[in-house]
Amino acid sequence: MGVPGLRWLLQGGLLCLVVALMTGPATAGPDNVLVLGRISDNPKSHYAQLQPLLDYVVPRMRDVGITEGRILMAPDAQQMASYLRRGRVDWVTETSGTAVALGLRSGAQPLLLTERSGVRDYHTVFFVRRNSPIVSLADLKGHTLALQNVASTSAYLVPVMTLLQEGLTPEILLSARDAAAPDTVGYVFARSEGNIATLVHKGVVDAGAVSSVDWSDGHRIPASYLRDFRVICRTEPFPRAVEVVRADLDAKVRERLQQVLLEAAGDPQAQDALQKFFGTSGFHRVDAQMQHRLDELKQGLARVRMEVE
Repeated sequence: MGVPGLRWLLQGGLLCLVVALMTGPATAGPDNVLVLGRISDNPKSHYAQLQPLLDYVVPRMRDVGITEGRILMAPDAQQMASYLRRGRVDWVTETSGTAVALGLRSGAQPLLLTERSGVRDYHTVFFVRRNSPIVSLADLKGHTLALQNVASTSAYLVPVMTLLQEGLTPEILLSARDAAAPDTVGYVFARSEGNIATLVHKGVVDAGAVSSVDWSDGHRIPASYLRDFRVICRTEPFPRAVEVVRADLDAKVRERLQQVLLEAAGDPQAQDALQKFFGTSGFHRVDAQMQHRLDELKQGLARVRMEVE
């Protein structure tokens, strides 16, 4: 077992054991139970974020036969996709990139778009040092780019698929000090938005890519750094987060869950639960524009897996 898997087991500890005992073997759960899933490397922390909203939702779904709610977490998207396929998880909240990945692996379908801290959608910002000769994405050929990690939508999936769309060839580097081949864009993982900014600011790499939310957050990227940066590209917007449900979830349950979540933002009794639910400020129906963006992400993810990973 690798270090990430071992860490997840140690952090999950007793909570994971309890969840496993509650859910039993890898088969669909009882029809009266609504199971909320989450991909997590810190189950204890995420349990506290998920449970209040589940407690709010379940009593409002008795008319469709739901009388109990449970939480089931997985260490990665592959395991969560398995839970969705087997009917062990009904509903998952995730970033848009992970949501489309779950859709590809399990057939899971978008239920609603999730607004977090007032933000429904965001985009990726490519940036360089102000004195850099790079002025466009095409100029990145033969240069280096700092990204976050493979789980990031805005700081990995979208940047890499954008480079592919521009006819460029992303290629992973062993370290930030490595040089990119002349016909590629060499990328390195920096693990956090702050590290991405630092690598660019210090001239260790030539460019970075972060979400527009992080770009505007002075805690993640200091204003003193921003003064020395220049934006070379902003991508099209994509959903901030998505609620997805398993493909074979009973239609009555799906529709009632959608209704309860849509009405939650206007219900004073839901406000504390929404805030704990990753700073959620509301849910919205998937409109044509955002469905198109999700479809683009799905196509981009498939291409990244085929041509880059």
